[in-house]
Amino acid sequence: MSEENLTGQYEETYESLIEGLLNQGFGVRHNLLDETTIVALRTNLLAHYAAGEMYPAGIGRKFDFQQNAEVRGDVIKWIEKDSTDPAELILMDKIRSFIEYLNRTCYTGINDFEFHYAYYKPGSFYKRHLDQFKSDRGRLFSLVTYLNDDWQESDGGNLSIYLKDDIKEDLYPIAGRTVFFKSDEIEHEVYAAPNRFRLSIAGWLKRV
Repeated sequence: MSEENLTGQYEETYESLIEGLLNQGFGVRHNLLDETTIVALRTNLLAHYAAGEMYPAGIGRKFDFQQNAEVRGDVIKWIEKDSTDPAELILMDKIRSFIEYLNRTCYTGINDFEFHYAYYKPGSFYKRHLDQFKSDRGRLFSLVTYLNDDWQESDGGNLSIYLKDDIKEDLYPIAGRTVFFKSDEIEHEVYAAPNRFRLSIAGWLKRV
């Protein structure tokens, strides 16, 4: 595929995510990353977990594992911006491209980002929350891409997005699915998958 066609495909994906956010409060797309990259990132995540390199994430600016475990049960590993891993380089290139498109078309002023791998063991969850700290308004948009293989709705583990008028949308963590929403407006919740571990890359587009 020519570079021009690739650029057009990427921009169609970006525009679809933006339109979804504007029209229904969140965007969903299945081709932000190609299948080969999804598989490579899944392999990375599982290798980090097996090596004991993933740790419980904190809530807000303070970390208290016992208290936080009542709210969220995932373990994470941050993706470094100077990574030389091929799949992570593709991921960050796509994130930077999306940021450039958002800044050019929506004047968002994004100038930073942060992303991490997330592993939810069977039965773990993340209760309803916003992605932005009260003391730090830098996170503008949340972006989650799922890495799970052959996920079925019967497996559970859905992301629930809470919209106005008590409307709730349930999205299941199907491999390659990307969800995009505003960090300071959309409350969301991760439900437990009783019998499967749940894999994703989650992060934020920021203005600092």
